Amino acid sequence: MGNSIGNILKLISFGESHGLKIGGVIDGCPSGLTIDLKYIQEELDRRKPGQSKITTSRTEGDKVEFMSGIFEGKTTGTPIGFTISNKNYKTEDYEKIKDVFRPSHADFTYQEKYGLRDYRGGGRSSARETACRVVAGAVAKLILRSYNIEISAYVWSVGNIFANVDNLSFDDITNSKEKNIVRCPDESVALKMIDFISDLKKKGNSVGGQIKCHIKGVPSGLGEPVFDKLHADLAKAMLSINAVKGFEYGSGFSGVTMPGSEHNDLFDASGKTKTNNSGGIQGGISNGMPIVFRVAFKPVATIMKDQESINKMGDKVTVEGKGRHDVCVVPRAVPIVESMAAITILDQYLRQKSNQL
Repeated sequence: MGNSIGNILKLISFGESHGLKIGGVIDGCPSGLTIDLKYIQEELDRRKPGQSKITTSRTEGDKVEFMSGIFEGKTTGTPIGFTISNKNYKTEDYEKIKDVFRPSHADFTYQEKYGLRDYRGGGRSSARETACRVVAGAVAKLILRSYNIEISAYVWSVGNIFANVDNLSFDDITNSKEKNIVRCPDESVALKMIDFISDLKKKGNSVGGQIKCHIKGVPSGLGEPVFDKLHADLAKAMLSINAVKGFEYGSGFSGVTMPGSEHNDLFDASGKTKTNNSGGIQGGISNGMPIVFRVAFKPVATIMKDQESINKMGDKVTVEGKGRHDVCVVPRAVPIVESMAAITILDQYLRQKSNQL
């Protein structure tokens, strides 16, 4: 239960952080799509651990192996099965804490839900699973490209350090964000973010941040009232990502401070709106404007400091900071956000095709 997402286009993922493999099944993918294996691997490389000095030191090749659903380089319309091997895991790092509930981790809740848990690297609750989402998201992106729909996310903030990209176009953001290891298109701010994360790493602490995502080329009409509104599906997709604490689209929470006369998006003669406080979605349905949303990530729960906690027996214990973890997840989470957006938009696009003859 709860291991799949989507209605027509579906992803089912499986695997644990320290298991032999992780993987997934993509069902509902249309036939005839040319699979660009190089592009899919490049997307995985953007997410993989050990990619820079500010990410976890765990190194995984994250090489995807497709098992089914592809023939002579094209999708067949049947389920696409794939796996990614786990190789660089250190189970011994978790032996001492196998009966301990780490603060703000899923240890306690998994124990309560299932009566047992895989303590190795967090097991199923580990963000290692998100590599499967990136594979499915890359496939979805390839399909969306054929419909001229493009997705670009970037690091908007780390702690209290915010990027200023008001004067940058979609293409400017897309072309510049990968030029630094924090994936922020504001070059001067990116350097501050990197220094801040590096300093926290030395101190054994962690920090959160926000990712902003732009989707252009989305036609009007996507979204299914009333419970499968487009922004509701996007919110579920984003909130299913590890460490996510918040989601807002368009004006978001800041919109509550504006009078309606300022917040309303007035139409021009073309049917577009002069402003985009709606974030490209009105009444749960896309209106043809760019979709804009933000995702907030909490500080990583694992820190290199001793913390008080309890064990399974209810005894007080001290949790020692140990393991290989990101100080800040947002640089590696950028392709995950893009992938979940792509899966959601493509699923809604295919659903819309069934609404009109």
